[in-house]
Amino acid sequence: MSIPRNTTSARVIRSRRKSIALVVQPNGELIVRAPKGATRKQINSLLEKHADWIAKKQLQAKEAQALFAPHLFLEGESFPFLGENYSLEFVDSEKPKLVFTEKFQLTKSAQGKAEAIFEQWYKKRAREIFTARVEYYSQKHSFSYRKVKLSSANKRWGSCSAKGNLNLTWRLVMTPLEIIDYVIVHELCHLRELNHSKKFWANVESILPDYKIRRKWLKENGSNFHFP
Repeated sequence: MSIPRNTTSARVIRSRRKSIALVVQPNGELIVRAPKGATRKQINSLLEKHADWIAKKQLQAKEAQALFAPHLFLEGESFPFLGENYSLEFVDSEKPKLVFTEKFQLTKSAQGKAEAIFEQWYKKRAREIFTARVEYYSQKHSFSYRKVKLSSANKRWGSCSAKGNLNLTWRLVMTPLEIIDYVIVHELCHLRELNHSKKFWANVESILPDYKIRRKWLKENGSNFHFP
């Protein structure tokens, strides 16, 4: 089967469906779902017609795969902090350490322990920032919480326990401050409403009128912030 322009080979799946559909998988694979009676000419015609769309979707899939690739801790590699990316530079020093200014500077002697050192650095900053932001919103809006705890969750940004503990994944510190604030306010509001009722969202909106924009951003971009 001929494939237009720079698209990869397509896999055709035939069934009793009535129309032809194109699907680009997360790995970039192009799948053509076609009726049993669809001809090769009809399929090729549709591929030609949607060549630009296919190329765009495959490029997006490739870029997404790159974002999900684990960090290798190499010179020049970028690491996120508060929504901005900063490059890694190796420097000479006898004492293993990680310094952050306008970039991340890691001593060459610590390269073999880079992942652990970065994680420790992220957790320290997360605890400082989360504690300060929770305290800010608690005082301003009269919330009463018990503790702020760091978690290592990969699929959950935060949670609130019935005992009044706020659990926030340290990975959240990689996102912009306004997103951190949204997650914190979200969990603080659960201290009053342990649900997602209209009353709960009204509480969130009273503190962050633009919470829907922040929530949408997190849904669309949150998966980009991973470690290692």
